[in-house]
Amino acid sequence: MDPLKALADAERKPYWLDRPIAPEPLPPLRGGTTCDLAVVGGGFSGLWAALLAKEREPSLDVVLLEGRRIGWAASGRNGGFCAASITHGLGNGLRRWPEEIATLERLGRRNLAEIEATVTRYGIDCSFERTGELHVATEEWQLADLEEEARAAASLGLRLDRLDREQTRAEVDSPTYLGGLWDRDGTAMVDPARLAWGLRDACLRLGVRIFEHTPVRSVRDGGRPLELDTPGGRVRARRVALGTGVFPPLLRRLGHFLVPVYDYALMTEPLPPARLAELGWRNRQGVGDSANQFHYYRLTDDNRILWGGYDAIYHNGGLIKASHDQRDATFEKLARHFYETFPQLEGVRFTHRWGGVIDTCSRFSAFFGTAYGSRLAYAVGYTGLGVGATRFGANVMLDLLGGPDLGGPGFGGGETERTRLRMVREKPLPFPPEPFRSGVVQLTRWSMARADARRGRRNAWLRLLDAMGLGFDS
Repeated sequence: MDPLKALADAERKPYWLDRPIAPEPLPPLRGGTTCDLAVVGGGFSGLWAALLAKEREPSLDVVLLEGRRIGWAASGRNGGFCAASITHGLGNGLRRWPEEIATLERLGRRNLAEIEATVTRYGIDCSFERTGELHVATEEWQLADLEEEARAAASLGLRLDRLDREQTRAEVDSPTYLGGLWDRDGTAMVDPARLAWGLRDACLRLGVRIFEHTPVRSVRDGGRPLELDTPGGRVRARRVALGTGVFPPLLRRLGHFLVPVYDYALMTEPLPPARLAELGWRNRQGVGDSANQFHYYRLTDDNRILWGGYDAIYHNGGLIKASHDQRDATFEKLARHFYETFPQLEGVRFTHRWGGVIDTCSRFSAFFGTAYGSRLAYAVGYTGLGVGATRFGANVMLDLLGGPDLGGPGFGGGETERTRLRMVREKPLPFPPEPFRSGVVQLTRWSMARADARRGRRNAWLRLLDAMGLGFDS
């Protein structure tokens, strides 16, 4: 089908956020207030930090400050893959922290189970489905990578089912598939906006004070409390949890480690039962292919297909603009790839097209730290796999802030199992400053595309980055 025709009626807005069930905005902060814990950012990092703080100690006075609306940015625009991995996949974790990968996998699986328990406990209606994820090979060279990951998983006691071509196509039928690897219980599919809104409501029920349309302009040491300045007033907080992702950081140091990368997605119209039957897909897994430039896709609760990924766009200079949320060249490319993957869906149209910015760091997974004498903690750099990992990151922030009221040893003066991890203690390698940063990122993007076109062969530049532990990913 002609991609332009398929996209002709597609709304230019995120599907998840484009529904009348979105809650009414909460009032902005007016005047001054004090609190035990101020959480900056109303995405998953901030929502989990606020909720977990109240669960640890119900008497805490917690304030959450969001510059726009709860869940409006990456948390409400992603594919809804809620993964157990806190290392951006088993392979990435093995390469970087082989000596603690068993612990990281155990903590990640426990984290996913606790997310499911939270959804049940608070009655959050977010279409949580523990369907797992199917990794598919569409080129011969990708099969060896699937084999290697299956062996690594088996050595850790994890079940990843290796599927041949026929078995893979029996799960989801595409003529492009050559084989697959099915992680049956390591990923859940969720409606990310409804998860964010449900966490918001749970926070409110526990007494968290949430102020929307309240951007924090600066943080400074006001003596014992930290002072957060907003357009309408000031918050004086004993401790601060910073979950602002890639947006201009209140800590300048974070800018050395983060680059804003734009990811894009399409959503189809609902598939009638007969059209869905042409694909199989009875087990409703999320699916991702195995190229360097990869696609991710899944079914919604009304049997639409979300189709995203492939292009990871860095705009030279690292500029974040609302206009970058739309990129017609990428939408047309995604639509063309969709019909190449599923030719039996000829005639299915798209209803929504959108993009959004994610916080990428050179190790692909979140990093953590403190400032102001361990009175402020941060977790950033999830690189597009944060729906589940942000809850782990929120727990790390609370551990780092510590104190008896947060179930920790106190303002960084001790350790927990999480804070002892080398993954938590280490920082990624920084990106170079501009204009070198733009050159490095664009050369890397070109090299990744070239590797996909050359049967996975990585050129000298990618091999150098591999040796340095640097990377660029969506």
